[in-house]
Amino acid sequence: FASPQAYRCWIGGDNYGMGLNAGHYIGEKLKDKPDARVVELAGLDNLELTKQRTQGFDDALKNYPNIKKVARQAADFTVESGQAKMAQLLQAQSEIDALWNHDDDQGVGALRAIEQAGRDEFLMVGGAGALSAFEAIKADNGVLKATVLYPPTMAASAIDLARALGQGKGVGGLAEFEIPASLTLYSAVVDKENVDQYMSTGFK
Repeated sequence: FASPQAYRCWIGGDNYGMGLNAGHYIGEKLKDKPDARVVELAGLDNLELTKQRTQGFDDALKNYPNIKKVARQAADFTVESGQAKMAQLLQAQSEIDALWNHDDDQGVGALRAIEQAGRDEFLMVGGAGALSAFEAIKADNGVLKATVLYPPTMAASAIDLARALGQGKGVGGLAEFEIPASLTLYSAVVDKENVDQYMSTGFK
């Protein structure tokens, strides 16, 4: 017997929330710096998720009148594109205070470009939750200071929902007997203070 609800169950990440939380993290770090300059290394612009991440970032920065986004480049979520597009950003901007990079995989390339350029005057926030990003944040010996999660645990949570559906159970703590038709997972900010808590969830 297949439940008619099964095909409707959806679980996903909060792309707008990723941008919003990245923007607020950077904003709080730079709120006392006059004329702070921020750049954004986005993902593929033809994807709705990229647009949502940028919108959240821009909305957050509106709360910090001292901060201006001076440049944005779109990469394609690969190491190679991250390196190439970050090199272009660094060549065009002689001084920046913060970078938000949408994706930790392309962030590997971005960090290579930053190292090659010998630049370390800014802080970097990543996105997605790669183990390599967590390790760099924990080491705290470079520009990468935080990442905003696109929770890598979504697949496991989907399996848990499917199991509950199959067993006719609801979700613990909720009053409803049925499981939700959709769940949007919170995009937490991971920095040096809480990185140990998330280390086991990092993807390679």
